[in-house]
Amino acid sequence: MRFARFVHAGGVSFGVVEGDGSSGLTVAEIDSLPFNEVRFTGQRWALADVRLLAPIFSSKVIGIGRNYADHAKEMGNEVPTEPLIFIKPSTSVIGPGDAIRIPSVTSQVEEEAELAVVIGAAGARRVDRAGAEKAIFGYTCGNDVTARDLQRSDPQWTRAKGFDSFCPIGPWIVTGLDVSDVEVRCEVGQDPQNLEVRQIGRTKDMVFDIPALISYVSHVMTLLPGDIILTGTPAGVSRIVPGDTVSVSVQGIGELRNPVVSLD
Repeated sequence: MRFARFVHAGGVSFGVVEGDGSSGLTVAEIDSLPFNEVRFTGQRWALADVRLLAPIFSSKVIGIGRNYADHAKEMGNEVPTEPLIFIKPSTSVIGPGDAIRIPSVTSQVEEEAELAVVIGAAGARRVDRAGAEKAIFGYTCGNDVTARDLQRSDPQWTRAKGFDSFCPIGPWIVTGLDVSDVEVRCEVGQDPQNLEVRQIGRTKDMVFDIPALISYVSHVMTLLPGDIILTGTPAGVSRIVPGDTVSVSVQGIGELRNPVVSLD
């Protein structure tokens, strides 16, 4: 299933996206969070008539650094021997179509296209690989927007990765998807109809796979329902500037698009 959170004339709801292809899709409202038994209210809208939001509430977003060897190499770093984790605040999360806002304090903001894992109702605390797999609710697209100059200058990465709007997520959560070998792609450009490919990678090339990441993080902090793990980015990260459109897509999930604007 594809679970979305959306704004309609009556307010904000969760729903199931129905249909195939990119046109003619509908969203069917459900009466509670997607972790619970799915019960439809009977209300449906054309997807084009609603506004999608970030698909889930998260207490925290956990990023994984250098989880693709080619990205570690392009950054001039060694491949880590254990997962390198950091936190992005929940206030950095935005949804499809929302603007990535670049503050004047940085002069080098870059995109990082990633597969994002959403933790399910049971959460995860000190789980093994089997427990990690059971903790997965689904997957979505993520963009670990990073102020690269601040990442280099600061002794830790909170400021570089934590600005408001620096964590686009969406467009929806897909459940039951095999993500062991899917394409992760990023395209950027000033013309939304003619974007340039910046990143192409495959999840099979992750240094640490998803069960290993969930298990590792769960031994550091309790993962709550709706928490997100960004699983790392492939090579090709590049600067984004006001006027750009950034498209992140993951095979089997969909496309997450965000414009870039200046905050100041």
